[in-house]
Amino acid sequence: MQPRLRFLAWLLAAAAVIAPLAIWRLPGESPMPGRTVITYWEKWTGFEGEAMQATVDAFNQSQDRIFVKLLTVSQVDRKMLLSTAGNNPPDVAGLWSYNANVYADKGALLPLDDYCNRAGIGPEQFIPAYWRQCIHRGHIWALPSTPASTALHWNKRLFREAGLDPERPPRSIEELDEFAKMLTKVDAEGRIVQMGFMPSEPGWWNWAWGYFFGGKLWDGRSKITCASPENVRAFEWVQSYAKRYGVQQLQAFQSGFGNFSSPQNAFLSELVAMEIQGVWMHNFISQYAPSLEWGAAPFPYPADRPDLANTSIVEEDILVIPAEAKHPDEAFEFLKFVASEPGMELLCTGQGKNSPRVRTSPKFMAEHPNPYIRVFSDLAKSPNAVTTPAFSLWQEYSTEMTTAFDDIWLLRASPAAALQKVQARMQAKLDREIRQWQRRGKSYIPDEVR
Repeated sequence: MQPRLRFLAWLLAAAAVIAPLAIWRLPGESPMPGRTVITYWEKWTGFEGEAMQATVDAFNQSQDRIFVKLLTVSQVDRKMLLSTAGNNPPDVAGLWSYNANVYADKGALLPLDDYCNRAGIGPEQFIPAYWRQCIHRGHIWALPSTPASTALHWNKRLFREAGLDPERPPRSIEELDEFAKMLTKVDAEGRIVQMGFMPSEPGWWNWAWGYFFGGKLWDGRSKITCASPENVRAFEWVQSYAKRYGVQQLQAFQSGFGNFSSPQNAFLSELVAMEIQGVWMHNFISQYAPSLEWGAAPFPYPADRPDLANTSIVEEDILVIPAEAKHPDEAFEFLKFVASEPGMELLCTGQGKNSPRVRTSPKFMAEHPNPYIRVFSDLAKSPNAVTTPAFSLWQEYSTEMTTAFDDIWLLRASPAAALQKVQARMQAKLDREIRQWQRRGKSYIPDEVR
């Protein structure tokens, strides 16, 4: 059986397991007479879910033809794929950007090119790093919902106590290391009680450290490159912290960290003075540590690589229309509303994030709750904005890089050896993937090379 047929057979079998999803389809009657009801599955809860519900409400109130019903769904990416195979998907789904190219190749998404052309939606309206994540093999498969970029967050009070200028964050990696030493505290028993910086905290982008040193994870075509000199240098820097402060001491210290979304968060509880975090961090500071003195600035770059200034990991949530959606025209009307300046600013303000649009209203920036929103917006526009590699093996690659990070951080392997192991394993998998596409008479390489 061909790989695609095997995949579809698996999906159809799995869809039967989640047959209860069928009850999530709304009955034929509309909650308001004369309206077409479309179902929208989204992953968000809490304030993020509330912000999207406010956006849905604004759309429903803006016209009298369509009514969007928002449903919170766990594991929304997997369930959307399964429901599409079972010919019973939602009309709209909120996914992660790294889903777009994989699901497009599986035939699970409706291309949006014609819709966008008729609506006048195009790349000139969006920050390039965000628009790129919606494109695959020359087609538009999604539109942005809320985006994010990352920056260095620092504790101004701890800077002041260490004799550092609280308004002057480190600019180079070398300064970051020096500041980290000054901000690290050890008690009389040799236990770490405060860290200036830890490459393992929060640990969400362990795959990405090479980009801050000029590395890449693949060449965009056919070669895995995680063992390049730039990547090895980056992970040697990571490992230098484990060597300097001791693996056991760091593990004992880190074991005292609480959940991210709690007052016991390592940065919010002032156990770690500097860390890389996303634009959303302000929401949690406001909720759990409103008196925290903090700032956000571009993450440092190696002193000998000033060309890497303003490197930032840039991600986004996306809205897609499943291939078997019952109301694609109405679904796109909702996507168009969210992607508009008013819709996007309503949603991004509610979630405390920057807008993916090139231009924003003066009110958006002036009244945004995050005092450093311009920092995050500018970083998203940087030529050094980094997105996840756009190929179908990304989830496996990310897992392999996490394993390598752990081996490096715990001093179980040298950076060169750990990365070479990942490169060999992933290259073999990529070669097999390319051969499968070739046997189907197609090119694996996307039109857009990242």
